Amino acid sequence: MGPAAFLLLLWAGTMAVSFSYKALPQGEAGKPMEVNVTIVYDNYPFDPRLKTAWGFSCLVRGLEKSLLFDTGGDGPTLLGNMEQLGVDPAEVDVVVVSHIHGDHAGGLGAFLQKNRRVTVYVPGSFPVEFKKAVVSLGAAVEEITGAREIFPGAYTTGELGEAIREQALTVKTTGGIVVITGCAHPGIVPMVRAARKISGEGRVYLAMGGFHLGGEPPSRLESIAEQLRLLSVERVAPCHCSGDQARKVFKGLFGKNYIEAGVGKSIKLPSVG
Repeated sequence: MGPAAFLLLLWAGTMAVSFSYKALPQGEAGKPMEVNVTIVYDNYPFDPRLKTAWGFSCLVRGLEKSLLFDTGGDGPTLLGNMEQLGVDPAEVDVVVVSHIHGDHAGGLGAFLQKNRRVTVYVPGSFPVEFKKAVVSLGAAVEEITGAREIFPGAYTTGELGEAIREQALTVKTTGGIVVITGCAHPGIVPMVRAARKISGEGRVYLAMGGFHLGGEPPSRLESIAEQLRLLSVERVAPCHCSGDQARKVFKGLFGKNYIEAGVGKSIKLPSVG
């Protein structure tokens, strides 16, 4: 994909749309805000007010900084869903893009039109043209290669995989780590394993996001689910590219610890450790 295509990707969907955002709830003085993750873009439905589309994005709030993980496939859907949820783009401090595919980076240009005072963390393997385009829109860019802390409580696994390089987000809480994947192209099991290693935490409170398991046979899905349980994964919330059959298998194996995920779903997390 050439420079022009990347610029088009970033600018896609930046049509003039006027949104009015509701005031955000604030924590009481001296008390930590509730930590939660809200899916703002996904192809699986949850909140009937919101639009579904192929892709993924979620917002993590209650940490030292507000973090948007991935930006979905287009700007109008991303911003429209945020508006419906009362989320002002201006509250976001950090954007983390998991990998280069358009269904995860396609809404970035439109988002930056609303808030360019952010730092965008992208895998170092991203094309130079993509990074230059982000900077041209006024945002700062941080290139990620190895695992590292983004800010207290939030970590990246660093680039993983071979054919498709991808990073996952790890949030460290008192109940264990939360691992969020865009598509898990390198494999959900290796990505969870990498997240455990960088965080130094053996317990995984939640693994969520796209698991890229569509089309896998039931026996393979059951094996992956069991491997996650052996990695001390307590809860799962597969969505986006995980596949209907995978969601069915995970629901059967994890029972009450399976979380039905889709656009608009908000998951309360333990406090940050």
